Amino acid sequence: MLNNLFQVYYLICLIMGSFIRVWYGRKYRQDRKAIFREEGFAYALLASLWGVAILIPIVHMFTRWLSFADYDLPAWAGWIGIAIFTIALWLLWRSHADLGQNWRMTTELREEHTLITGGIFQHIRHPMYSAHWLWGIAQALLIHNWIAGLASLVIIIPIYVLRVRREEHMMLEQFGDEYRTYMSQTGRIFPRILR
Repeated sequence: MLNNLFQVYYLICLIMGSFIRVWYGRKYRQDRKAIFREEGFAYALLASLWGVAILIPIVHMFTRWLSFADYDLPAWAGWIGIAIFTIALWLLWRSHADLGQNWRMTTELREEHTLITGGIFQHIRHPMYSAHWLWGIAQALLIHNWIAGLASLVIIIPIYVLRVRREEHMMLEQFGDEYRTYMSQTGRIFPRILR
């Protein structure tokens, strides 16, 4: 019974997370073709796989195709998954809201781009990646299947590795010492405890 509750919560969060991305994508007119053109084939493939990775649990929930890879977790792990997914969604929303018109799906800066250091960015430089890492962890705790549960984590790791250094290099080129100071005061994907 609890597994069903955890799966329903996963579906609710999946819908909410998708709504956040679609809402801000439309609000700030994101061009999906630009992702392929500016990010390259490897990132476009990984971004597509991320979409697949968050949908594999639906296949698992409504079919028996992946049942050979099921595992059991105690109920407390599912409750922790609910808490983590709630934080992940809040981070995803807050980072989009704080970035406003500066948000882009691609690694690019526009002329009107400004350095955002307030809101959630006061503590974390890359809160969207934090949200996706937490999403992946929550998925593993809510969906008890080696394939469906771990799919998001398997994909977010190479996406993170491919993009974060590139984004930070771009920000250093654009904002120089201002960004260096900001880097020294914030954590990359987790808040810095000591400043």
